[in-house]
Formats: sequence, structure tokens, C-alpha cells
Amino acid sequence: MIKKASFLISNTDYRKCPSPTKPEFAFIGRSNVGKSSLVNMLTNNKNLAKTSGKPGKTQLINHFLIDDNWYMVDLPGYGFAKVSKSIKSTWEKMISDYLKNRDNLVAVAVLVDSRLDPQKIDIEFITWCGNNEIPFFLIFTKSDKQGKSKTQSNVQKFLQESIEIFGEEPQYFITSAQTGEGKEELIAFIENEVQDYYDTHK
Repeated sequence: MIKKASFLISNTDYRKCPSPTKPEFAFIGRSNVGKSSLVNMLTNNKNLAKTSGKPGKTQLINHFLIDDNWYMVDLPGYGFAKVSKSIKSTWEKMISDYLKNRDNLVAVAVLVDSRLDPQKIDIEFITWCGNNEIPFFLIFTKSDKQGKSKTQSNVQKFLQESIEIFGEEPQYFITSAQTGEGKEELIAFIENEVQDYYDTHK
């Protein structure tokens, strides 16, 4: 259970991020995947991350301090945001520099819309993470928006594509910001990873 969450700082450069003394988890996904809503649900704070009907609202690397123990990082979405090509390429460099160079990054939470068949842009992103040896896990969002069997079908399709790329099934969670589904399992997983980080960095 997350008891305390506070916004720390926004940046465009990983070198200006908080001192890398605590384990860090970055949240990223296609624009409008429900990232801000999920962050707010996990932290029990409706106003922590800005939610918007407009894709591309998050444009910076946003750091939140969780329980004085680890960092949650809200990254700009990739994909359909209506921004110019020059801004898009700047974002992409900012995100890739951060993901490749942040020493205390434990894993990237890649958010995937459970209502959709596997999207090329999501598959491309997890492939990029794999090629760059960046650990990731999957969070399927918006599970309340359709029946359980439809969610399971879409999740299985995505996992199958992941297995074809990596030879194994990635860690994954099925969530809903509306109902709270997956919240306890996801937080327990992160807290376990946080503990492992401190155990190996004594």
C-alpha cells in the first residue's frame, strides 16, 4: 500500500533528475493509454498526475517520491499525440537518453490498452527495450471497459507476440483505474523489487 506520494521535479534531461540513490520505476505507454489515471489510482491521489482527454499531455520526465523509499517516473506517451515532428523527435531522444542512462532504473512499466489488439507501436517499444537490455513489465489498462473474455483475449494475443520476440512471457498485470483491479498485485510486485534493489545495493 502506498501511503505517501509527492511530486518532486520535472525535467527534459536525465542528468538533472534527482540523485540516483533510490530505486526507480518509469511508467510509459501510447498516448491516451490511461497512464495518469493509473498513477493516481496507485497512489490514492486523484490529482498527482495530470489527466487529460488530449493525448500528449505529459511532455516532461516527471519524478514522484513514493513513501520516501522509491521514485515513480511519469514519462511522455509515445505515438498519436498531435505534436510537430521536431517536438516528437526531441521527446524520443529525451526518453531514450533517460531509459539508457538512468543507473537506478529498476524497470519500465509499459502500459498497454487492453481494449485493443496488439498495436505495432507497443510491440516496437518493448522490442527496443529488449534490444537495449532495459527491463520492463506490462500493465494492461482499462480492463473495465469491456467484458473479461475480451480483455483476456487481447492480453493473450499481446503475450503471444511478446513470446515470439523474447522466447518467454513478460511479467504482466491487468488493471483498471476505475475499479482498482490489479492495484494490490502491482504495488506488491514493485515493493518486492524495491526491497531487492536495496538488498543488492547495501
